[in-house]
Amino acid sequence: MEIKNRTALVTGGASGLGAATVKRIIGAGGNVIILDVQEEAGQALASELGKTAYFIKCDVTAEADVQKVIQKAQELFGGVHFCVNCAGTGWAERTVTKIGPHNLNSFEKIIRLNLIGTFNMASKSAFAMTSNTPDENGERGVITNVASAAAFDGQIGQTSYSASKGGVVGMTLPMARDLSGLGIRVNTIAPGLFKTPLLAMLPPDNIKALNESVPFPKRLGKPEEFALLVEHLIVNPYINGETIRLDGAIRMAPK
Repeated sequence: MEIKNRTALVTGGASGLGAATVKRIIGAGGNVIILDVQEEAGQALASELGKTAYFIKCDVTAEADVQKVIQKAQELFGGVHFCVNCAGTGWAERTVTKIGPHNLNSFEKIIRLNLIGTFNMASKSAFAMTSNTPDENGERGVITNVASAAAFDGQIGQTSYSASKGGVVGMTLPMARDLSGLGIRVNTIAPGLFKTPLLAMLPPDNIKALNESVPFPKRLGKPEEFALLVEHLIVNPYINGETIRLDGAIRMAPK
């Protein structure tokens, strides 16, 4: 689907992979609504990119927030054509420790943001896309969800994170099948180790070790490379129902 003059919602769009995606879509002539809880960073990015970028503070797990975002997209740009779900988080906690079992509240929080938030955003965006006029290929929209290599190679302490990202992978094909008759494609990217603000804070020796762990190229992925794949998934009409690992062939060790 052509990006020019069409509109994308990008969650987690204020930094990291999301911000790189926002810039890529704007560079391709699209409009973007940047969604994040980081208000200052989101406003700064929107100001930097100009009138085709707009920031809205949004909790992707809140139905009312997401509905307001879609209404604003329709007011500003006339509709929603693309949804890219980069919002997510995670932390390390073993299933059992010396002091007891995994905290259930923290498990639920990760599932709610990474999985339920992704579904909430994708399903409501898809409904908005149904009102679009199909293009020459019969397409009305494209949804790109973000999982992780941890969906397949979860490490020690990643039970909740891997479960949430495995859920994103698991719903990719059935969601694509659900929406196929409406001309809406759904794909998922499963990134490996990327140079995000979080990893950039690590000491140089740690970053060097991470670089060496990637078979080829021996470095962390660049957010721009993630954004390049997002663009390709949007413009290539025959990629549907797929989960693509973007990880330099890394397979994560237990720890």
